[in-house]
Amino acid sequence: MSETPGLRSARIYVAGHRGMVGSAIVRRLEALGCTGLLLPTRQDLDLAEHGQVRAFFQRERPAYVFMAAARVGGIYANSHYPADFIHTNLTIATNVIQCAHGAGTARLLFLGSSCIYPRLAPQPMPEECLLTGPLEPTNEPYAIAKIAGIKLCESFNRQHGTDFRSVMPTNLYGPNDNFDLQTSHVLPAMLRKFHEARVTGAESVEVWGTGLPRREFLHVDDLAAACLFVMTLPQARYATATLPMRSHLNVGTGTDIAIRELAGLVREVVGFEGEIRFNPEYPDGAPRKLLDVARLTSLGWQASTDLRQGIASTYAWYQKNPP
Repeated sequence: MSETPGLRSARIYVAGHRGMVGSAIVRRLEALGCTGLLLPTRQDLDLAEHGQVRAFFQRERPAYVFMAAARVGGIYANSHYPADFIHTNLTIATNVIQCAHGAGTARLLFLGSSCIYPRLAPQPMPEECLLTGPLEPTNEPYAIAKIAGIKLCESFNRQHGTDFRSVMPTNLYGPNDNFDLQTSHVLPAMLRKFHEARVTGAESVEVWGTGLPRREFLHVDDLAAACLFVMTLPQARYATATLPMRSHLNVGTGTDIAIRELAGLVREVVGFEGEIRFNPEYPDGAPRKLLDVARLTSLGWQASTDLRQGIASTYAWYQKNPP
């Protein structure tokens, strides 16, 4: 990361720094000795209010922006609050990207999601399959907002010569995850369900869906490392790596696991000895979501956290920080 010394002394804004992804990026930046971190709370800065965002950027003039703020959730939340997901995420992306340009931000990194790809995309999913087919219906509003964020970065780069970048992480987990059973993603939901079942002595745990879909899981600390890696790439290397679309880079492990196998792994880590019952009345979502990470790997970065090890460390964090 040849430009890291410049990062250490720069003013850096991490949008969403209290969330799972944003807090991991902050930990990584602090470990590097970065002293110019800008970390306003939601009470100090409402990213849905354009006037507040513009005033913040004009006042603070951050050189680097990590765009990790978003409204996120699992299948239940996406199915029940589609208007909130598309409106909030569109508004935040528009406000931050436009105001970063207006304030002369040197480099911005937008974080998307693997749900931007078509439901039946080729597996593993390459960056080029964006907008080549219908999206997964259960999270389409959220996906459209994330696609819009990518296209905002592309469009500002084309029209204004900015250096705004995008990364598409796979399913994430780790410290500061959301463990609310109504709004969480699959892995933290499983951890909480199996933990509570073990504590209460329940005979079984219900897992939504058939257990057949396959998913890829990336520890959030690995994502934070990838974000700094991509942010500090020389502009020419990033531009070359994203040809011909000049768009975004996938971030993942390159391996996936069936939800049925994941449930068994979580049960072992938690120490639950009861039965796992899959409920096919609930939606499965896309049958498979595995990212093609060849582009990022060719640049010299790859994930390092073993899934079982990552689940164990996340469970240890959960036990120390109960919801």
